[in-house]
Amino acid sequence: MRANAKTREPELQAFWAELDLYQRLSRGNPGEVFTLHDGPPYANGPLHVGHALNKILKDILNKYALLRGRRARFVPGWDCHGLPIELKVLQSLSSAERSALTPIDLRRRAHAYALEQVEGQKAGFRRWGIWADWEQPYLTLNKAYEAAQIGVFGRMVLAGHIYRGLKPVHWSPSSRTALAEAELEYPDGHTSPSVYVAFPVVALPGGLGARLTALGLTTAEAATTPAEGDLAVAIWTTTPWTLPANLAVSVNASLEYALCRVGDQGANGYRTSRHLIVAAELVESLRSSLQLELEPLLSLRGAELEGAQYRHPLLDRTSPVVIGGDYITTEAGTGLVHTAPGHGVDDFITGRKAGLPVLCPVDEAGTLTAEAGPFAGLNVLKDANPAIISALEAAGALLRHEPYEHRYPYDWRTKKPTIFRATEQWFASVEGFRAQALEAIAAVDWLPASGRNRIEAMVRDRGDWCISRQRTWGVPIPVFYHRDSGETLLNAGTLAHVEALIAEHGSDVWWEKDEAELLPPSLAAEAAQWRKGTDTMDVWFDSGSSWAGVLGGLGTGADQAADSGDEASGDASATAETPPLNYPADLYLEGSDQHRGWFQSSLLTSVAVNGQAPYRRVLTHGFTLDEKGRKMSKSLGNVVDPAVLVEGGKNEKQQPPYGADVLRLWVSSVDYSADVPLGPGIVRQLADVTRKVRNTARYLLGNLHDFDPRPAAEGGDAVEIADLPLLDRWMLERTASLIEVVSADFERYEFYRFFQALQNFCVVDLSNVYLDIAKDRLYVSGASDFRRRSCQTVLALVVERLAGLIAPVLCHMAEDIWQNLPYPVTERSVFERGWPTAPATWGEAALVEPLRPLLELRGQVNRQLESCRTTADLGASLEARVELELGNGDRAAALDAALELLQGSPHPSVDNLADWLIVSKLELRKDGAPALADPLAEASEGGITVRIARAEGRKCERCWHMETDIGSHASHPSLCGRCVAVLDA
Repeated sequence: MRANAKTREPELQAFWAELDLYQRLSRGNPGEVFTLHDGPPYANGPLHVGHALNKILKDILNKYALLRGRRARFVPGWDCHGLPIELKVLQSLSSAERSALTPIDLRRRAHAYALEQVEGQKAGFRRWGIWADWEQPYLTLNKAYEAAQIGVFGRMVLAGHIYRGLKPVHWSPSSRTALAEAELEYPDGHTSPSVYVAFPVVALPGGLGARLTALGLTTAEAATTPAEGDLAVAIWTTTPWTLPANLAVSVNASLEYALCRVGDQGANGYRTSRHLIVAAELVESLRSSLQLELEPLLSLRGAELEGAQYRHPLLDRTSPVVIGGDYITTEAGTGLVHTAPGHGVDDFITGRKAGLPVLCPVDEAGTLTAEAGPFAGLNVLKDANPAIISALEAAGALLRHEPYEHRYPYDWRTKKPTIFRATEQWFASVEGFRAQALEAIAAVDWLPASGRNRIEAMVRDRGDWCISRQRTWGVPIPVFYHRDSGETLLNAGTLAHVEALIAEHGSDVWWEKDEAELLPPSLAAEAAQWRKGTDTMDVWFDSGSSWAGVLGGLGTGADQAADSGDEASGDASATAETPPLNYPADLYLEGSDQHRGWFQSSLLTSVAVNGQAPYRRVLTHGFTLDEKGRKMSKSLGNVVDPAVLVEGGKNEKQQPPYGADVLRLWVSSVDYSADVPLGPGIVRQLADVTRKVRNTARYLLGNLHDFDPRPAAEGGDAVEIADLPLLDRWMLERTASLIEVVSADFERYEFYRFFQALQNFCVVDLSNVYLDIAKDRLYVSGASDFRRRSCQTVLALVVERLAGLIAPVLCHMAEDIWQNLPYPVTERSVFERGWPTAPATWGEAALVEPLRPLLELRGQVNRQLESCRTTADLGASLEARVELELGNGDRAAALDAALELLQGSPHPSVDNLADWLIVSKLELRKDGAPALADPLAEASEGGITVRIARAEGRKCERCWHMETDIGSHASHPSLCGRCVAVLDA
């Protein structure tokens, strides 16, 4: 009963390795190739339950495909570049070592660290029983993979999808690099200092000036030049630190604005202009929030404000009011938007239309530069905001200052806020292939279907993809810059040359060689004019190129990454028999966060190069939570460590080693399309279920110790299906139905339904019904009696199929069952047998409904027997005599028909109601016959009356039946005649 999983599971895994089972099946199966393409986990840190959910789901699908005869070759991958690994390396060094570190030294240390992490995670995956090409994984640092990535980049360059430009991008001061959308997170509770600011107007367009003169607000002689302190435009911002970069105020051309007269004093007693321009719809709310009297004097369209000039309240700068886009609304603020083209995408687009320069007075560390004037040297995320707010207050330009809680982007690695900052970066122009990408999304089967809506919205709305990073550990952007003009050199010749160098040497070659060697021979003579770039590619471009580096999507031969020969990088040579991987892949399966990550980066690169998605179907799962629905965190102490769950903790009494199968059963038990819970209570429940399934299998195996599954005609013990009693045929029908249901569950990827069906089959159909009834046949009959051999025939057929059905999930238990079959079978492993099937002769669905009333009767009788046990009138059910009376009603009629079917069975030694009810005597009361006098219990349900009395006679010591002939057999005075006949045979 004890699985001893900590010892037994590794033994079974060694057995699979000895048979080379995965390799033989994934290469030699007769069916089609099935490619579930692995999204690479990051090569950093120990495995967590999120890894378990993801990789075990994949393994269940792959094992099912293998059992179905398909060539399901699974190439595992790891994402090996990027900032976290670079930071880990830097953190391990002293300050002196860091200062002496060269880029190539850092890269070599990062390479070694990544490989070390890969090995640690790989060992964890293998311990969970996951089958894969572990000796041929794909790593994004493999030279062949890197070369394929350069190939993807190069094709996008030549197709016109890659460009370099000065644009605002998400910038992480803590990481000192640009970030992609997928590298951001938005934690709850972020608060920014929001400010309302008055920008004094110094010039008006002619038409607006005339309207103000008509109201007496300006003079005819100076209609376009309001007096100082007379008129201002009001803006609102949650990033005061961007005000030194303000170059315009934007308005919505079609919105209505109001010129309002205000009091002399602001909310806090600060001097303001006598008139403010705000959105007309916001006047009422601004009266309250600014605590100002606002009297609308003039209504005007935003278009009329275009061309007005205002003076910056903190710097010697005059800027225009310009027309912005639909992003200017009246949902918050004032309806007029402070515009800094160097610090926002909308601002940048508006500024470009208006011909504004791109001012970005912030360096890579988030420190204001000399262009910020008196604020130079302040950090935008630390001390810049308070200083600028104080300066606005001193200048009399601050209308209001208050904290504002909102969604704000953070660097997902450092967990610190980011900023928008305009820098020279490399971009993929999504606009160039957006329509194709949306068409490709529509052609993919998304499970659940909501996944399509999610990624469709993201792709439709996303801006151009910033693919450059200012880090050392990554694949280089293979560009050269002219040392004098800054002109870029990036063409088919340079790309092909660098791709070939990386294919031979790996991406370190970019740092190891100088320009003369990195440039094609035709350009070597002018190498002194060129400087190689230092930017690396976004890691999402790395992993998003896996369709090329692993699936062979560039058309240069499949598996170019997995099949190259750099063993130190995790590559290994493939054999000639290695099947190709499908491109597009049959399936991508990752967490739902990958709609903005790997699913999207893979889609965009594949569509840009090949015009199609890299996958035919995408399946997503949720995240792991604790039993209370909370996110797991060390601070809450609710983290479930899969290694401890499988191997046990330091104190195994408190943290027992449940084994990998319990972890795998958890994955199959949850509806993974939503977030899934896991905690100690759930683990204990799953361990109980595992034990129930194991105990059922143990019982089946234990009763087959003397059984030869060959037909009697061949010298075996098996009974022909057609000759089996009704009960046995019912059990085979239940098994055939289970196979059909579970097969459909696996085809739909609804493993939690498999889990439910498995539980129901083992606990109800097998244990509670069939095996409960079968005990007498198995233990009391003669060893070779028909009633025993027919039961054993069913047990053997069921246990073999049960092992096959659970094999994708409870793979270790399934193999353990197979290895303990007490008779020889052709297949050495359960996985060599293939997916279970049931002959057509099993599918006697016509038996199920007719026999259902008999099984329902068991429940009715058992309830009465239990009441007798409670009152101590009876002990075991075999002490009972049952009288059954059928009245009127549909249920009674159905039971009567079932009894006729049972009575017509040619095998009354098995198909008799007393045995099915496990009582010593059963009597069917006919019309007019006297009822059982003084029953111990009596109850009627649906026209069926059950009466319970104590059976006559004495208890047979062998079969426990109450019989009247005990003592009449001299050779065995304590046994009944049936048992004496068995012993004397």
